[in-house]
Amino acid sequence: MNTEHRTQNTEHRTQNTEHRTQNTEHRTQNTLISLLKKINHIFHLDLTKNLKYDRLTHAILKRKLSLTSNCIDVGCHKGEILNLMMKYAPGGTHFAFEPIPYLFQNLKKAFGESVNLYPYALAERQGETTFRHVKNAPAYSGILQRKYDIPNPDIEEIQVEMKTLDEIIPENIHIDLIKIDVEGGEFGVLKGAERILLRDHPVIIFECGLGASDYYGTKPGDLFVFFTTKCGMNIYSLQSYLSNCKPFSISEFEACFQSNTEYYFVAN
Repeated sequence: MNTEHRTQNTEHRTQNTEHRTQNTEHRTQNTLISLLKKINHIFHLDLTKNLKYDRLTHAILKRKLSLTSNCIDVGCHKGEILNLMMKYAPGGTHFAFEPIPYLFQNLKKAFGESVNLYPYALAERQGETTFRHVKNAPAYSGILQRKYDIPNPDIEEIQVEMKTLDEIIPENIHIDLIKIDVEGGEFGVLKGAERILLRDHPVIIFECGLGASDYYGTKPGDLFVFFTTKCGMNIYSLQSYLSNCKPFSISEFEACFQSNTEYYFVAN
């Protein structure tokens, strides 16, 4: 028995050591990523397209938000964009949504009562839904399975509540900016926010492209018509929006969608 206990204790110590090593590696990776983003914002190195999009998103928030702007972060993840919303609009009322349980708990610890946090997936209807949590690449997680640019995705199916923005955001709060990063489900989020879009015409920063949005049945022409005809808004790339260039035509937007030459956009 003593030998068994010693063996078990040794195994537990080994597991604890492995967990501490993994946590240290994650903290190191996060620190390096944060440092790269800070350097990129200063020097505009844009080593990857995602770093470029991070820099341009930062610039849009800095330019468009006032002290009392009200914002929504859909797919809040680790709260990086939410942090910027609070930095540039400290007097605003902010809403954030993150259905992955451990990320939601981390956000609660980080932000407390300073923002309105919800553990919901957002779509065009309410109910309960299966949510695919990609454990070894959480940023790929979403309601439906999509194309994953990683080997051997470890997918855990969890049940989460599904809501619409129109039912959650109070009618007396004017929304100035919405960021949507939901790995393909953005059209459903937008349809569920139609009242807000028609009334407030907020700046919308959203991800959309082949390999994710098409898994939800999204056609770029339909999304273009939704924004331009139904909501009276135009679609831009992040850079063209900052440079005050003309918006996309429907054929230009469809070409971007199909080629993924751009997959982050601004509607306004």
